[in-house]
Amino acid sequence: MSDNKREASYIELHRNGTLKEREWKAKLCLENCRLCPRKCGVDRTSGEAMYCKGGELPKIAAFGSHFGEEEVISGTRGSGTIFFTGCTLSCLFCQNYEISHLGEGREYQETDLSSMMLDLQKAGCHNINLVSPTHFVPQIIGALNKAAEKGFNLPLVYNAGGYENVETIRLLDGIVDIYMPDIKFGDDKTSRFLSDAQNYTHHMKAALKEMYRQTGDLELDENGIAKRGLLIRHLVLPENLSGTNEVFRFISEEISKDTYVSIMSQYTPAGNTDFLKSTGLFRKITDNEYREAKKTAHSYGLHRGFS
Repeated sequence: MSDNKREASYIELHRNGTLKEREWKAKLCLENCRLCPRKCGVDRTSGEAMYCKGGELPKIAAFGSHFGEEEVISGTRGSGTIFFTGCTLSCLFCQNYEISHLGEGREYQETDLSSMMLDLQKAGCHNINLVSPTHFVPQIIGALNKAAEKGFNLPLVYNAGGYENVETIRLLDGIVDIYMPDIKFGDDKTSRFLSDAQNYTHHMKAALKEMYRQTGDLELDENGIAKRGLLIRHLVLPENLSGTNEVFRFISEEISKDTYVSIMSQYTPAGNTDFLKSTGLFRKITDNEYREAKKTAHSYGLHRGFS
């Protein structure tokens, strides 16, 4: 058992056969892919690919112990992070541009992915941190089934951009222990402009409500390590392009005032730099912009995850 002194959520599902049923249902989605809100409808089992460029096999850029996440995720032994190639978004300022846009990485068998999970558990990581997992949910469930057969029991962290199909999130009920989505934008005009995402706020809000229904507010163990619940990230952008006021209003009024919120200040111009030169995004945020974001969060009664 993990150092959180509780079984990961999916262990009982594995014992009673439900996890295998979820794997079967999820893999049916690959024949007419509707895993994300784009609902491309391609048959990924026959080699077709569309927006995310994901095929039948999981494509992975890197994996290893990661100490750069929030303290409640990285802890003292690191978060076992697996970076999936591709993304359901096309953020023009993406910090992982080579992975998400340019396709850096290679395809692996599900058995390889399950071995990665087991290796990271052996390395002593607190959890498995699935970065940009949305378009590979069926393969992740398949690998999890294989890993659980060999004693894998770390909590799963679903680290995503917030542009989710709520039906896909429902497939993960009882599988994911910790949801760690971004809320990138407070309005759809900006999401279309900067991330090529139609109706971002509609899909994001529906998905986060479902994540919260499944796991509730973030729970920490006696060592301050996350064991279950929802942790929301919000990257503050220059010129308030991230729509921070609406983001924190939504969290406070429609999720929970006890939501653990990571207000991120590390925005750095990256990705499509030619485009960024023509916008307010070609600079880091100011200290005042970050202070205003925290002040806004406090004004809505939010109090966890930021000083």
